[in-house]
Amino acid sequence: MERKAHWNAVYDTRSERDVSWFETLPDVSLRLMEAAGLNSESCVIDVGGGDSHLVDALADRGLDCLAVLDLSGAALDRARNRLGTKASIPIWIEADVAGEWSLKPMDIWHDRAVFHFLIDPHDRTRYGAHLRQTLKVGGTVIVATFAPDGPEKCSGLLVVRYSPEELSWELGPDLLLVQAVAHAHMTPWGATQSFQYSRFVRTA
Repeated sequence: MERKAHWNAVYDTRSERDVSWFETLPDVSLRLMEAAGLNSESCVIDVGGGDSHLVDALADRGLDCLAVLDLSGAALDRARNRLGTKASIPIWIEADVAGEWSLKPMDIWHDRAVFHFLIDPHDRTRYGAHLRQTLKVGGTVIVATFAPDGPEKCSGLLVVRYSPEELSWELGPDLLLVQAVAHAHMTPWGATQSFQYSRFVRTA
């Protein structure tokens, strides 16, 4: 509940351009999805999607098998309001990724900057269990975290920074690392944050 209250407070008090992670277009995520074979039939879950514009871009491409998970109802409300008539397309899941929730099998698991907030190993274990319950064998995992030279905190919270190899070890041997992209994210106020995006394929 403490984590939920923190993020609801963030989204209740800041506009989308007042948070460091804002992107007008999530182009790195989309490029990695395209490399994984994204098409209009793909089923995608955006973990910790908040009010990200990724769901808008995917709906605009004709995808109708979408899910957005976030523990902040305030964030999900903002995304639904922005989407308007298209808000009926995604499945909206208000839950902690390490908590209790379920979803039908999906082709792509996307997480931009949630995993690095899981500083408790038990939360990372639960994250991995949900990933394997949700992602089809042969499916794609895309996870973006702060890189080793990235920030040590975000929104007042400590994070764990990862190289692609460290993230691969953490997620487990049944997820094969197939692509890694270093990315310098520019915040709305002009600061640069060092991210790494890793793409994996579930092999078993």
